Amino acid sequence: MPHLVILYTGQLDAEVNMTTLCRQMADAMLTVRDEQDKQVFPTGGTRVLAYPAPHYAVADGGAAGREAGGTGDYAFVYLNVRMGRGRTEATQQRAGQTLLEVAKTFFAPVMAQRHIGITLQIDVGPEVFDAKHSNLHPLFQK
Repeated sequence: MPHLVILYTGQLDAEVNMTTLCRQMADAMLTVRDEQDKQVFPTGGTRVLAYPAPHYAVADGGAAGREAGGTGDYAFVYLNVRMGRGRTEATQQRAGQTLLEVAKTFFAPVMAQRHIGITLQIDVGPEVFDAKHSNLHPLFQK
């Protein structure tokens, strides 16, 4: 059930390839190992989805950015990972740091050109209903 949902200010579509980011994040999720060296995110259950926000307001509307010599056209990216219960805090932290590093590297060229905020959060929750129906998982069972 590991899902990563990326919400971002829509102007970034002209500057980055979000499909590339989705693939990089999914690939990074598949590298995360727990303390027993077990893959944390099951291959068949790993999903990364990205959605642009066509309407948004970020920070002060651009005043400080213009004052600092920028355009004042701020961008923002919110990455939310949803993990099932049962992983240690150390594993959750490892997953977060791994994904944050991918995001920082991916957006570095954009950050050199504009002001952008990036937030990554991991949610682990007690599901009140958790049903799955998929023919993907059998592809990855050994």
